[in-house]
Amino acid sequence: MTADLMLPRAFRITKVRRELADTFTLVLAPDDDGPVPPFQPGQFNMLYVPGVGEVPISISGDPAQPETLIHTTRAVGAVTKAMWSLKAGQSIGVRGPFGSSWPVEAALGDDVVIVAGGIGLAPLRPLIHAVMARRAEFGKVLILYGARTPDDILFDKQVRDWRGRFDLSVHVTVDRATGTWSGNVGVVTKLIKRGGFDPHHTTAYVCGPEVMMRYAADALVAKGVASTNIWLSMERNMKCAIGFCGHCQWGGRFVCKDGPVFNHAAVADLLPLTDF
Repeated sequence: MTADLMLPRAFRITKVRRELADTFTLVLAPDDDGPVPPFQPGQFNMLYVPGVGEVPISISGDPAQPETLIHTTRAVGAVTKAMWSLKAGQSIGVRGPFGSSWPVEAALGDDVVIVAGGIGLAPLRPLIHAVMARRAEFGKVLILYGARTPDDILFDKQVRDWRGRFDLSVHVTVDRATGTWSGNVGVVTKLIKRGGFDPHHTTAYVCGPEVMMRYAADALVAKGVASTNIWLSMERNMKCAIGFCGHCQWGGRFVCKDGPVFNHAAVADLLPLTDF
């Protein structure tokens, strides 16, 4: 990371992957060919498109391979839409890594339940890499993933690879079945209610829309998982990443400095109450 936390470092785009109709992945390498700072699962970078602006995006690559900087996001705003049009060989500004991380050590000896909704699988993927690199140190490992339709399943090939492993239990559900889909239909909380883990010895990691995270956490607590053993990732309104601008203030916290990973027990009262 550069000495000035507000100064982006130029990275060139080495690869662009279209993941879904509105979702893409950028693989980046530093323009100066210098070392890429290591990151922890759950941390984010600020990505800057000159003349447009910058946005916070969680790192979605393998923390054991920090030299390959990978970000996956949706084209939903001015900056990410500008990023969507970028091609291999072009440059982008990067600041980071910033923020708190998924506490992998907290789950040692426990069952691990990873709950993802939609694009929320991207910030969780480094955690999955980290857990699988130390697979023998955990109990059961469950990945529960919910998408809108079968065509919206992110990292589809990798999800299929995970499902083929004997040391993982992977369950996917969709809100609406289309085509030849014969799998689960319904919200991801239904997968949590099925269990398959020891709730009294489970650490859970959840990422997705805020309302989904609330109901997923509630379902985990209802199964007997302690609120203090549930971790959530938030990305909201971050502009500076160092707590200077105040855009990401969330209750008495700053998402960029205190998060984006929060313990559920500390923030449960701040999550939305709308229907899921």
